[in-house]
Amino acid sequence: MHYQPIKLSEELSKFNDHWSPKLIGEMNDNQFKIVKIAGDYEWHVHHETDKLFFVIEGEMIIDFRDGQVRISKDEMFIVPKGLEIKPSSEKECHIMLMEPRSEIYTAGTESA
Repeated sequence: MHYQPIKLSEELSKFNDHWSPKLIGEMNDNQFKIVKIAGDYEWHVHHETDKLFFVIEGEMIIDFRDGQVRISKDEMFIVPKGLEIKPSSEKECHIMLMEPRSEIYTAGTESA
C-alpha cells in the first residue's frame, strides 16, 4: 500500500471552474469533495442528509429563508437536512464538502 496525504492546495490548483465539486477521498459511505465558489448559487434543499461546509480559503455565506450564516477560513458549518439554502461568496472561496456517496443535487427546487 502507498501512504500519501491529500494536499488540499495541490488538489485545488488542478481546476479553475466554480460550483463544480471534485471528489478527493472517501470514508465509509461518505465522500470528501473540494469546490471553488464565486457569486451566487441557486436556492436548493438537501432532503435526505445534512451537509458539511468547511472553508479552506475565503469566506462564504449561506442564506436561509429566515437568516444567514457567514463561514470564514478554518470554520465549518453543518446545514441540517431539509433546510432550503442559497450559498454564495463575494470573492472566490475554496470549500471542502462532506456528504454521503448517494447525495443527489437538487438545485433549482421550488421553495418549501
